[in-house]
Amino acid sequence: MTPPRARDVAGLVIAVALAAGCVRLGVWQLDRLQQRRARNAQLRAARERPAVEARAGLTADSAANRRVHAAGRYDYAHQRLWRARTYEGVPGVALVTPLRLADGSAVFVDRGWAPSPDAAHVDEQAYEEPDTADVLGLGLRAPRGRGDVDPVALRDSLPYPVLPFILQQVPPPPASYRPLPPSLMRWPAPALDDGPHLSYAIQWFSFAVIILGGSVALFRKSLAEGPGGAVGNPANYR
Repeated sequence: MTPPRARDVAGLVIAVALAAGCVRLGVWQLDRLQQRRARNAQLRAARERPAVEARAGLTADSAANRRVHAAGRYDYAHQRLWRARTYEGVPGVALVTPLRLADGSAVFVDRGWAPSPDAAHVDEQAYEEPDTADVLGLGLRAPRGRGDVDPVALRDSLPYPVLPFILQQVPPPPASYRPLPPSLMRWPAPALDDGPHLSYAIQWFSFAVIILGGSVALFRKSLAEGPGGAVGNPANYR
């Protein structure tokens, strides 16, 4: 076996460094997985607490990821659309409607999703429900994403004070189900899953094994072939 060439050694060092970087990224994904699981445990505990009553002065911090109950009358004249929302791959919009409460304040209720071919326009009257409503949902910080309703930003344009969060109405239990306007779908509660972190970690660890294993195999082959690139057999040099 011939001594290794500097180029082969340098290539192996680079490969080891790349593999170490992949391992570090895999460990980072595992760390994010643990953080996500810890956060999910906190959110799950918050959702299991007794529902809070929507009322003037209820803060976003107090309502975030808690079950919130609200009773009042819908103000369809000030309804907003959250456009470009998809449900099972179908384009549509979310209907976000102020619910006037007994104390004079209001809370924006995300009543659910309605299909829209251009994901921007719907016949809003076709999706109106009875004016009087008793809503149980999940309090979520707003805005939830690009284009979402921001109650704080809309305060000056509304004729009543509005609570600083979104109440996402969740599907009712079967015993209390009431028919909805055609095609109106309540959003399910945001999932509390592990996300893609474990699969990403496995990918990064796999990359490290492939890089390191392949580089070692090439390095050993280079040692066996010698500096001329041929296996050490005198006949190869005639």
